[in-house]
Amino acid sequence: MTEVEAPAAPKAAVNPLPGRGVTVQPLKSSLAEEAFQTLIVSKALEQLGYQVKPMKDLEPATEHLAIANGDATFMASHWRLLHGQFYANSGGDAKMARMGAYAEGAVQGYLIDRKTAEQYRITRIDQLKDPAIAKLFDTDGDGKADLTGCNPGWGCELAIEHHLEAYGLRGSVTHRQGSYAALMADTIARFKEGKPVLYYTWTPYWVSAVLRPGRDVVWLQVPFSASTDGADTRQANGKNYGFQADQEEIVANRGFLEKNPAAATLFTLMRLPIADINAQNLRMSEGANSERDIEQHADGWIRAHQAEFDSWLDQARAAASR
Repeated sequence: MTEVEAPAAPKAAVNPLPGRGVTVQPLKSSLAEEAFQTLIVSKALEQLGYQVKPMKDLEPATEHLAIANGDATFMASHWRLLHGQFYANSGGDAKMARMGAYAEGAVQGYLIDRKTAEQYRITRIDQLKDPAIAKLFDTDGDGKADLTGCNPGWGCELAIEHHLEAYGLRGSVTHRQGSYAALMADTIARFKEGKPVLYYTWTPYWVSAVLRPGRDVVWLQVPFSASTDGADTRQANGKNYGFQADQEEIVANRGFLEKNPAAATLFTLMRLPIADINAQNLRMSEGANSERDIEQHADGWIRAHQAEFDSWLDQARAAASR
């Protein structure tokens, strides 16, 4: 007599909306350009059924604290190295989690216009100790170079201040701070007038799509690594711009992640090329910067990467059904 096989146990049905009934609060900094990458994450969460509130603006140190305390859910623009101290000071892994490389290849450093660099053979930031070199970048007539720098509270301003001390530049360079966007608008205007420019920037950001490294401007190297944490800042190509290569990550509240495996899986899977962020940020700098514009940019990116986007959602749903 043939043995009859027992019927296979039915597979658990996959819930298409595992986040239904759960409210999410995203954060970004005061940089409008961070809305794009944050919105793509928010739209993915909405597809999983989460109720996503409009993103709130806080500066990075406060963002981390709000997420750690459960006052917010996630941010999509945590720089692993640059914001590492904010993360640690807010409770670190006990209260939050960093969910993989959302945007890889983030770099930062100091640049000057290529014309001045070639004319005076300037390749390193410490050459600005020479009063004659520093004076080339003087915008207010005090004889010191004016460096368009970093807003207080962003994290990068601490590194710049440390560099000014470490490289002996305090007496010859002024770190100009305030509204970075306004300061860079002045810097770009000077460049277009053919005047020397000296500034700090990072990628992903639109500045490097306007002032193109290698064509319009050049990166300045530093004489030695002088990171606040003692790390070697040399790049893989041997160049040293004073900052380690970094990546942007999604940081989320640990309690939320433990209760929401769908969101945790989604955050781990999502990837956004830095070139795409730069391109979108450039469109914003050219005037397409309203909330509706940014919404359309995010929707357009999702349509262009629909298969990949849908695969993230499918894997997130499967994680919630295990």
